[in-house]
Parts: sequence; C-alpha cells; structure tokens
Amino acid sequence: MNCIDIHGHVNFPDYTDVEGAIERARAAGVGMVTVGTGLASSQQAIVLAEAHENMWATVGIHPTDTDETFDTEVLETFALHPKVVAIGECGLDYFHSTPEEIPRQREIFIQHIMLANKVNKPLMLHIRNGKKGGNAYQEAISILKEHSRVRANFHFFAGTVEDAQAIVAMGNTVSFTGVLTFTQDYDEVVRSVPLTHIMSETDCPFVSPTPYRGTQNEPAHVREVVRAIARIRSEDEGAVAKQIIENAREFFGINP
Repeated sequence: MNCIDIHGHVNFPDYTDVEGAIERARAAGVGMVTVGTGLASSQQAIVLAEAHENMWATVGIHPTDTDETFDTEVLETFALHPKVVAIGECGLDYFHSTPEEIPRQREIFIQHIMLANKVNKPLMLHIRNGKKGGNAYQEAISILKEHSRVRANFHFFAGTVEDAQAIVAMGNTVSFTGVLTFTQDYDEVVRSVPLTHIMSETDCPFVSPTPYRGTQNEPAHVREVVRAIARIRSEDEGAVAKQIIENAREFFGINP
C-alpha cells in the first residue's frame, strides 16, 4: 500500500461502479476506510471491508440525519467488528441545519463519543461552520474536551489555522480532500499543521480532484490529494505518502 484514503463512501447506493473502483484502488496500491453515515450505510461499509484486503469501515450517523434513531445496541454491535476502525461520521453541521436541529445534533454527537469511549476506537468527525457565523469547530473541540477519551479526525477540514492548532494540541488529526487541487484557500492550514497530524481522503463519490473534475470521485484519486499536500508543503511526495500511511496506522490501529 502506497497511499490511503481515510474517508470515502463506496458504500453509498448511488455509486456507479463499486467493485471497479475498489479494484482500481487495489491496483494503484491505495487502501481505504469506508465511512458509514447511518445504520444501512454502516452495515454496507462492514460488508465491503470484510470482502476486501486493505479496506476498513467506520460506523455512525451523519449529523444532518437527526431523524435517524441512534440505536445504541446495533451501533455497538457494528463497532465491535474487527474491521471497524472508527466511530462516525458524526459531529456538528451548522451549514445545512436549522438552529432548532443543533441541540439534537449535540446530543447524538455525545452519544457517538460515549460509544467510542466504550469500544476504545477513534472518532471520524464531520464538522461544518454556519453560513452566517457560528464556529462548529470550536464547539466540537469543547465537547471533545468534556466527554472524549479517544482521538478524533476532523474530516474534510475547512477551518482556520487557529482551529487546526487547537485540534492538534489535543492530539487529534485533520484530513484534506481534492479541494486542495483546485483552490488555495487551505494552503496556509496545510503548511501550519505538523505532517504527523495530517491524513488524506477523497470523500468519494464527491469533490473529485483535478484532473478528474466533473467525474465521480473514487479512492484511487487520493493520490492527487497526497500530491497536493506535498506540493503545498514543498516536501517529497513519497515521504508525505509514507508519513500519512503511518499516521493512519497509528490513528486507526491498522496494519496494512
């Protein structure tokens, strides 16, 4: 394995070529973590991870899916599966939510944290700020400080340098997507975070990186994310890829 996509959704039903995407990732030496966003997609992530080498799963309920019941018994059963390496994606989404939905999001977020503490597996977080203010990152950090005993990865990081520094100070990590290939908005953050606290992801089938814009994203494209991280940091691409794999190995407790 020479690269890893630590957050993708080949388990989603609208994915057009699941086995083809998995095979292309395997041929390219790309491992992957397939992320659940509800009970059904979490179960499917486990099914796929069971069937493929260098593929793992996370289980949880997306913060915008507040109508889905947090079934503690089912999720704990999922969480104890040996191929499940994290709890989530869970967290806070101020962007797509109404103010009335946020208290329920906080409640479900804390339930995920309690589960992660119980099974001693890290958290995969979805954190997004509001359109008109409201720092979901700072609130998530506060909630983690109060409740969490495990590490957390802030997926698709889109916060500030200050947010990233607070996250790293807690021993947590951030991951970046193909957005780095077509905007410079996060270059300063990428340069400011120690490489030991950075991971790479696609969030497929969304946000395809350049040169795949306009097509469905897939795990093999994480190589473009790693390339972008190395370019932004002015570091050797091979060394960056190797360190990110080591970060994933330590964070998820995997042995690729």
